[in-house]
Amino acid sequence: MRGVLRRLLGGVFVSLCLVQTLPLALVSDAAARDVTPGVVYAVGEKFDRSFNESAYRAHERFSAAHGVSYLEYHPTQPAEIERAVDSLVRRGADHISVVGYYYAQPLAEIAPHYEGVNFTLIDAVAEAPNVRSVTFREEEGCFLVGMIAALASETQKVGFIAALDIPLLRKFIAGFEQGVRFVLPDIVFRLNFIGATESAFNDVTTAAELARVQYGGGVDVIFAGAGNANMGVFQVAADMGRLAIGVDANQNGLFPGTILTSMLKRVDVAVLEALEDDLADKWTPGRRSLGLAEGGVDWALDENNAPLITERMKEMTAHARKAIVDGDLLVDDGR
Repeated sequence: MRGVLRRLLGGVFVSLCLVQTLPLALVSDAAARDVTPGVVYAVGEKFDRSFNESAYRAHERFSAAHGVSYLEYHPTQPAEIERAVDSLVRRGADHISVVGYYYAQPLAEIAPHYEGVNFTLIDAVAEAPNVRSVTFREEEGCFLVGMIAALASETQKVGFIAALDIPLLRKFIAGFEQGVRFVLPDIVFRLNFIGATESAFNDVTTAAELARVQYGGGVDVIFAGAGNANMGVFQVAADMGRLAIGVDANQNGLFPGTILTSMLKRVDVAVLEALEDDLADKWTPGRRSLGLAEGGVDWALDENNAPLITERMKEMTAHARKAIVDGDLLVDDGR
């Protein structure tokens, strides 16, 4: 793998595509069918500047484009999914976006009972005739931010703080570690998990404590993969003069000068595409996987982190991106 990319790095440098988007053409108002969207958010803050907020923004954009109102349900625990779906359907929803890996099994069981309702599940697979399951190749985007972290590190010690130890987050961890070790094979890599249940995604206090330990031990860049708990990592990074990496949405602006970059996971793109497909009567069930090639993952560069990003970072990640998309560089997903 290292030899392939090094040969590519010897070629002509290409421009970095900052944030790709899937080809989303808004359908005309003379659509093939009417759609009443509903969304079941993940447990946690709606305006989390991350996963839930991305789904919210997609519905806002769809509503503004077509003059369509949407319905919402914000569970306090994953077990509420059946009540959430039933509530939205009774209120008229016929396309429901379900945001969260832990909804997969119950959704597979209940979805077939709602004939005429299309479900788009984000981050997991539910086998049912009326469910589109959208997953992401997070490891590809994480490889790129891993390269950036290694290039930014002065101590040659980087860390990852994850909410909990689950296959989904192992994809992030695997991609990030491969990226940093591609640049610095002997780099010190620290890993901590905040908790053992979904509540870890909102445990800001524990996230901050773990960040203090990592930074105190010499780590100078931490990838925070913990939903709303990221705020604890970011605050400690700012207080201690260290760097952090955001996740899912562009979190660079939360602590300008502290957030090195953000690994973008385009939940908004996946949700909006599903809604537009349904409005055009082109929605289909089944599995979809989104990576760098489809614009489903990326890294963020804007005015908030531009001073932290060097030309070498841009050049190396541009070549790595091309190698991944072309199939010359395979990033293991850690599973």
